[in-house]
Amino acid sequence: MMKPENSRRTALKNIVVGTIALGASSALPGFAAIEVSTSAPLKGNINHAVCRWCFSSLDLDTLCKEAKNIGIKGIDLVGPKEWPTLKKYGLTSTMCNGAEINLVDGWNDTKFHETLIKNYSEMIPKVAAAGYKNLICFSGNRRGKDDETGWNNCVAGLKQIISIAEKHNVVLIMELLNSKVDHKDYQCDLTSWGVELAKRLGSENFKLLYDIYHMQIDEGNVIDTIKNNHQYIGHYHTAGVPGRNEIEDMQELYYPAIMKAIYETGFKGFVAQEFIPKKQDKIQSLKTAVKICDI
Repeated sequence: MMKPENSRRTALKNIVVGTIALGASSALPGFAAIEVSTSAPLKGNINHAVCRWCFSSLDLDTLCKEAKNIGIKGIDLVGPKEWPTLKKYGLTSTMCNGAEINLVDGWNDTKFHETLIKNYSEMIPKVAAAGYKNLICFSGNRRGKDDETGWNNCVAGLKQIISIAEKHNVVLIMELLNSKVDHKDYQCDLTSWGVELAKRLGSENFKLLYDIYHMQIDEGNVIDTIKNNHQYIGHYHTAGVPGRNEIEDMQELYYPAIMKAIYETGFKGFVAQEFIPKKQDKIQSLKTAVKICDI
């Protein structure tokens, strides 16, 4: 009689051999099929955008032209000086910036409130006047602050500008960033932390930017987290894990399933590609990423 351990090893060996026989392309049919269909029209279920900084090797006019050709509707993380270029190509500023100090000096520290309140009070009307809606903000680094102190400080500062956002129909969007790899000590590093802040503020003009790359690193369980907290999420970013590169088959997230989950929540906002392309043809990488996310 074969021992249980030997039987298990034999079964695993047979599975491996069978998988090899199928061939690598058959093992990943979803991605393989998408690779050859990048010229097909977009389905319209997802509003696509792209982050400017990831394609900084291209001038903005070139990026706008290529984005327009792909079917992308807007560019993330551009400020007022660049808005006229976007308008020239019929694109929207899907996530405005320029009011923040930086990623580490944010709303969780009262010593930055005076500057932040001034910046956001001036920027919110500009965003509205340009016809845009989303304006990014950041918690800042902990610097020894516990969760309660961070929440209290954020509420104290943001409460002073939230009425301005409500008046102008602008949504302040706080980004969730991982604190394990890229942004050590950042405080809003878990969905639960951001959701608690949103609950305390109690305004539809404050939402979270759920960065799929960052949250896969810090907490995982992406699809369930999105389903359970979608009412607090106003924007999404993508990138491959690990490495923050292309979202194709050499990374651990399966983006078609994630996009399906986002769509099923009734989300009408934007999903912006925020991967750093490694391949030589960066625009082809962008086309492929959009197709992968176009469920």
